[in-house]
Amino acid sequence: MENGSQSRIKTMSAAPKGDTTPKGTNIVWHDASVDRQGRASQRGHRSAILWFTGLSGSGKSTLANAVNAALFEQGIATYVLDGDNIRHGLCKDLGFSDADREENIRRIGEVAKLFLDAGIIVLTAFVSPFRADRDKARGLVEAGDFIEIHCAADLSICEERDTKGLYAKARAGEIKDFTGISSPYEAPESPELNINTGNQDLESCVNVVIKQLQDQQLIPAPHPPVS
Repeated sequence: MENGSQSRIKTMSAAPKGDTTPKGTNIVWHDASVDRQGRASQRGHRSAILWFTGLSGSGKSTLANAVNAALFEQGIATYVLDGDNIRHGLCKDLGFSDADREENIRRIGEVAKLFLDAGIIVLTAFVSPFRADRDKARGLVEAGDFIEIHCAADLSICEERDTKGLYAKARAGEIKDFTGISSPYEAPESPELNINTGNQDLESCVNVVIKQLQDQQLIPAPHPPVS
């Protein structure tokens, strides 16, 4: 019992990754009484950040929520952080300038990191157009904890969908700094998954993501049928 407790404390005492120099002074990092490994053992699966990125209309939220539902059915602890939803609360003070987009993703990266430590598979659905911002989010966690999923639908398909009417407004000059029209989108150079969400059906896309989680041994693989 004593050895196990000491091992757990040693694990929890590791310094957090990323920028650990806060503006405030006279603050000290406090280790939690239960660590991430303990939560994984209790739940029967590991945690991870699934970072869905792509143009507006590429299917990020649709795919993230479909994967979320599939994992929920397997008893996996999950949560979806959706771009529009976050801007109704945590990031309601931010607009869509480059600086605001950077701060938006910085906040999401930190929140996703908290979910990771809580033993939850967190699915983030954000345009997150700038490669450097996504790389900073990845840099907050250990290798293997961050799975970048590029929803690689062509701009023409995204415009055809235009479920919110945003592209039409951007083309008309009614929306400034709109990704893909008046603001750039920097596609991932080497994401863990590159899924053609423009032409591939939703079920197939979900299966690709689930297989990635199984291959990385984040969630249990399905049991073979009993003969």
